[in-house]
Amino acid sequence: MKKFLLIVAVSFIYISCSEKETANNTKTTPKKQLTLTEAQAFTISQLPITCIDTEYPNKTGQLLQAATDLGTPSELHPAFYGCFDWHSSVHGHWSIVSVLNKYPNIKNRDTLIRILKEHITTENIQAEVAYFNRKGEYAYKRTYGWAWLLKLSEALQQSKINEVANLHTTLEPLTQCIVTRYLNYLPKLQYPTRVGTHTNTAFGLSLAYDYATSSKNDTLSKAIKETALRFFKNDKDCPFSWEPGGSDFLSPCLEEANLMRKILSKNEFKLWLEDFLPQLKNKDFELPIGIVSDRTDGHLVHLDGLNYSRAWCLYGIANTLSPDYNHLNNLANNHIERALQNLTNDSYEGSHWLGTFALYALLSNQP
Repeated sequence: MKKFLLIVAVSFIYISCSEKETANNTKTTPKKQLTLTEAQAFTISQLPITCIDTEYPNKTGQLLQAATDLGTPSELHPAFYGCFDWHSSVHGHWSIVSVLNKYPNIKNRDTLIRILKEHITTENIQAEVAYFNRKGEYAYKRTYGWAWLLKLSEALQQSKINEVANLHTTLEPLTQCIVTRYLNYLPKLQYPTRVGTHTNTAFGLSLAYDYATSSKNDTLSKAIKETALRFFKNDKDCPFSWEPGGSDFLSPCLEEANLMRKILSKNEFKLWLEDFLPQLKNKDFELPIGIVSDRTDGHLVHLDGLNYSRAWCLYGIANTLSPDYNHLNNLANNHIERALQNLTNDSYEGSHWLGTFALYALLSNQP
């Protein structure tokens, strides 16, 4: 395993270094946005492959009403039991589908399809829905896990591989369970959660909005847009200097901006951003890369995720407000390049989830 990881790490460093320009041109000449190569896609796909059937260690996050509620992870969640926790398993499946969507003839295609078909079955999804319907589990994985489940549904629906696209229908009962939970929850949510971890409101709304628009679910789209405007429309001067927190894998300021660029028109967003994060317009704006001091610490390694998530937000802002904000591509590239060097470390604390963040960042600036 360590030999494989060493080979992969070297390949990532080579790829990232080939993208770099001289330091003298970093600020004055925007770099070309990094793109996901087939070699990178294959490497990233190996990470969920190695953990999607790994049942232990596992953090279930289960609420026990009685001793009879106890069960092994695979008994409780037969579709999504691996990769340490439910949400990481879900977005591990999203990673597999997204790799197939980008490179449908990738060399491990058959293995990836087999894994999806083994996990996303009618029986398994029925059991997942039954768990969500347990008494007291109304908030299970709210809203981080909910958001990734909807992204998985979106990716399945967009697949041009029939065997993969057909799984969209199989997943649909759980998808609709999550949609219903969003619709019930959002009107009751009085205040947003502005943190850099799982419960961040803007991140959950952003991914769910992608699903809603892609699936043409106008009811969900409207609910998300109304919620986003209610919480964030009048925000100004986000305290960017307070970031990051010690275990953040999301930027509260940038995730909010990333959501609002989807909700608002281009002109509306430009004006909003100038009030919310005015420093981003400065072509000399700098954003130090998050530093991980201990790769075996499951919370400290979050900061590698922060580097990826910052990148996808910066790409999104730059693309939406091009050319005025094209300089943000440099910052995004730098964050991805640094984090890619650590992606294939042999600590399960990071490898069970960071591949998804790397993939999402690399795909975020492509058609």
